[in-house]
Amino acid sequence: MNTPAAPVMRIARRRAKPGCAEAYVALVQGMFADARQLPGFLGAELIAPAEDDGEYQVVFRFNTQSDMDRWDSSPQRALWHRRLRAVAEGDPEYRLLSGLEAWFALPQVPVGRPPQRWKMALLTWLGIFPTVSLLLAFVAPHLTDLPFLPRTAVITGLVVLIMTWGVMPRLVPRFQHWLTKR
Repeated sequence: MNTPAAPVMRIARRRAKPGCAEAYVALVQGMFADARQLPGFLGAELIAPAEDDGEYQVVFRFNTQSDMDRWDSSPQRALWHRRLRAVAEGDPEYRLLSGLEAWFALPQVPVGRPPQRWKMALLTWLGIFPTVSLLLAFVAPHLTDLPFLPRTAVITGLVVLIMTWGVMPRLVPRFQHWLTKR
Protein backbone atom coordinates (compact mmCIF):
# COMPACT_ATOMS: atom_id res chain seq x y z
CA MET A 1 0.00 0.00 0.00
CA ASN A 2 1.45 3.37 -1.00
CA THR A 3 0.75 5.82 1.83
CA PRO A 4 0.92 9.56 1.30
CA ALA A 5 3.87 11.45 2.77
CA ALA A 6 3.12 13.11 6.08
CA PRO A 7 2.94 16.89 6.29
CA VAL A 8 5.86 18.38 8.18
CA MET A 9 6.04 21.30 10.57
CA ARG A 10 9.14 23.15 11.67
CA ILE A 11 9.34 25.70 14.45
CA ALA A 12 12.21 28.17 14.61
CA ARG A 13 12.88 30.18 17.76
CA ARG A 14 14.85 33.41 17.70
CA ARG A 15 15.08 36.78 19.46
CA ALA A 16 14.94 40.13 17.72
CA LYS A 17 17.79 42.50 18.53
CA PRO A 18 16.81 45.29 20.95
CA GLY A 19 14.83 47.96 19.08
CA CYS A 20 14.42 45.74 15.98
CA ALA A 21 11.16 43.92 16.75
CA GLU A 22 9.13 45.75 14.08
CA ALA A 23 11.78 45.16 11.42
CA TYR A 24 12.05 41.50 12.42
CA VAL A 25 8.28 40.99 12.10
CA ALA A 26 8.19 42.76 8.73
CA LEU A 27 11.01 40.60 7.35
CA VAL A 28 9.41 37.37 8.58
CA GLN A 29 6.11 38.39 6.95
CA GLY A 30 7.98 39.04 3.69
CA MET A 31 9.60 35.62 3.96
CA PHE A 32 6.13 34.08 4.39
CA ALA A 33 4.95 35.80 1.19
CA ASP A 34 7.80 34.22 -0.78
CA ALA A 35 7.26 30.79 0.76
CA ARG A 36 3.57 30.90 -0.23
CA GLN A 37 4.63 30.77 -3.88
CA LEU A 38 6.23 27.35 -3.54
CA PRO A 39 4.42 24.08 -4.21
CA GLY A 40 3.57 22.17 -1.06
CA PHE A 41 3.45 25.21 1.22
CA LEU A 42 0.61 24.71 3.74
CA GLY A 43 0.99 27.73 5.98
CA ALA A 44 3.13 29.75 8.35
CA GLU A 45 2.64 31.72 11.53
CA LEU A 46 4.70 34.12 13.56
CA ILE A 47 4.12 33.85 17.30
CA ALA A 48 5.21 36.91 19.25
CA PRO A 49 7.04 36.42 22.53
CA ALA A 50 5.16 36.71 25.82
CA GLU A 51 7.80 39.16 27.12
CA ASP A 52 9.34 42.05 25.20
CA ASP A 53 12.78 40.41 25.13
CA GLY A 54 11.50 36.86 24.54
CA GLU A 55 11.85 34.59 21.56
CA TYR A 56 9.67 34.76 18.48
CA GLN A 57 8.49 31.47 17.07
CA VAL A 58 8.21 30.98 13.33
CA VAL A 59 6.08 27.99 12.30
CA PHE A 60 6.32 26.60 8.76
CA ARG A 61 4.15 23.77 7.46
CA PHE A 62 4.77 21.94 4.19
CA ASN A 63 2.95 19.07 2.55
CA THR A 64 6.05 16.84 2.48
CA GLN A 65 9.64 16.83 3.66
CA SER A 66 10.78 17.26 0.05
CA ASP A 67 8.64 20.41 -0.22
CA MET A 68 10.33 21.78 2.91
CA ASP A 69 13.73 20.77 1.53
CA ARG A 70 12.94 22.70 -1.67
CA TRP A 71 12.24 25.81 0.46
CA ASP A 72 15.39 25.23 2.54
CA SER A 73 17.59 25.15 -0.56
CA SER A 74 15.88 28.05 -2.32
CA PRO A 75 17.66 31.33 -3.04
CA GLN A 76 14.64 33.19 -1.57
CA ARG A 77 15.12 31.57 1.84
CA ALA A 78 18.86 32.28 1.79
CA LEU A 79 18.15 35.95 1.00
CA TRP A 80 15.59 36.27 3.83
CA HIS A 81 17.95 34.66 6.32
CA ARG A 82 20.72 37.07 5.34
CA ARG A 83 18.32 39.98 5.89
CA LEU A 84 17.13 38.59 9.22
CA ARG A 85 20.70 38.38 10.57
CA ALA A 86 20.73 42.18 10.71
CA VAL A 87 17.75 42.34 13.08
CA ALA A 88 17.97 39.01 14.97
CA GLU A 89 20.25 37.65 17.65
CA GLY A 90 22.21 34.55 16.67
CA ASP A 91 21.00 31.69 14.55
CA PRO A 92 17.50 30.25 14.91
CA GLU A 93 16.91 27.14 17.01
CA TYR A 94 14.89 24.62 14.97
CA ARG A 95 12.48 21.89 15.97
CA LEU A 96 10.93 19.55 13.40
CA LEU A 97 7.60 17.99 14.32
CA SER A 98 6.06 14.87 12.83
CA GLY A 99 3.90 11.93 13.77
CA LEU A 100 1.91 12.05 17.02
CA GLU A 101 3.79 15.10 18.26
CA ALA A 102 2.60 17.14 15.27
CA TRP A 103 -1.04 16.31 16.07
CA PHE A 104 -0.78 18.45 19.18
CA ALA A 105 1.55 21.16 17.86
CA LEU A 106 -0.81 24.09 18.04
CA PRO A 107 0.76 27.31 16.76
CA GLN A 108 -0.73 29.26 19.68
CA VAL A 109 1.04 27.03 22.23
CA PRO A 110 4.61 28.01 23.06
CA VAL A 111 7.04 25.27 22.04
CA GLY A 112 8.14 24.73 25.62
CA ARG A 113 4.56 24.25 26.91
CA PRO A 114 2.74 21.45 25.11
CA PRO A 115 -0.70 20.31 26.28
CA GLN A 116 -0.79 18.18 29.41
CA ARG A 117 -0.22 14.46 28.70
CA TRP A 118 -3.51 13.34 30.20
CA LYS A 119 -5.38 15.72 27.88
CA MET A 120 -3.47 14.43 24.84
CA ALA A 121 -4.17 10.84 25.90
CA LEU A 122 -7.88 11.51 26.43
CA LEU A 123 -8.24 13.30 23.10
CA THR A 124 -6.33 10.52 21.33
CA TRP A 125 -8.68 7.94 22.86
CA LEU A 126 -11.65 10.07 21.80
CA GLY A 127 -10.42 9.76 18.22
CA ILE A 128 -9.31 6.13 18.35
CA PHE A 129 -12.41 4.64 20.02
CA PRO A 130 -14.92 5.49 17.26
CA THR A 131 -12.34 4.84 14.52
CA VAL A 132 -11.56 1.34 15.80
CA SER A 133 -15.24 0.64 16.47
CA LEU A 134 -16.19 1.53 12.89
CA LEU A 135 -13.32 -0.49 11.44
CA LEU A 136 -14.20 -3.51 13.56
CA ALA A 137 -17.84 -3.24 12.52
CA PHE A 138 -17.38 -2.62 8.79
CA VAL A 139 -13.88 -3.76 7.74
CA ALA A 140 -12.99 -6.61 10.09
CA PRO A 141 -15.84 -8.87 8.83
CA HIS A 142 -14.23 -8.77 5.36
CA LEU A 143 -10.87 -9.87 6.78
CA THR A 144 -11.98 -13.08 8.53
CA ASP A 145 -10.07 -15.28 6.06
CA LEU A 146 -6.78 -13.64 7.05
CA PRO A 147 -4.69 -15.01 9.93
CA PHE A 148 -4.70 -13.01 13.16
CA LEU A 149 -1.47 -11.00 12.66
CA PRO A 150 -2.13 -9.85 9.06
CA ARG A 151 -5.74 -8.99 10.04
CA THR A 152 -4.46 -6.98 13.01
CA ALA A 153 -1.84 -5.30 10.80
CA VAL A 154 -4.51 -4.16 8.32
CA ILE A 155 -6.80 -2.80 11.06
CA THR A 156 -4.02 -1.00 12.97
CA GLY A 157 -2.56 0.38 9.72
CA LEU A 158 -5.96 1.80 8.80
CA VAL A 159 -6.32 3.28 12.30
CA VAL A 160 -2.98 5.09 11.95
CA LEU A 161 -3.83 6.44 8.49
CA ILE A 162 -7.32 7.58 9.47
CA MET A 163 -6.13 9.14 12.72
CA THR A 164 -3.18 10.94 11.14
CA TRP A 165 -4.89 12.38 8.06
CA GLY A 166 -8.56 12.33 9.00
CA VAL A 167 -9.49 12.41 12.66
CA MET A 168 -6.75 14.27 14.57
CA PRO A 169 -6.38 17.23 12.15
CA ARG A 170 -10.09 17.88 12.74
CA LEU A 171 -10.32 16.93 16.43
CA VAL A 172 -7.38 18.93 17.81
CA PRO A 173 -8.54 22.35 16.51
CA ARG A 174 -12.02 21.72 17.96
CA PHE A 175 -10.53 21.07 21.41
CA GLN A 176 -7.73 23.63 21.15
CA HIS A 177 -9.02 25.84 23.96
CA TRP A 178 -9.39 22.90 26.33
CA LEU A 179 -5.96 21.48 25.40
CA THR A 180 -4.15 24.73 26.15
CA LYS A 181 -6.08 25.65 29.30
CA ARG A 182 -4.03 25.07 32.46
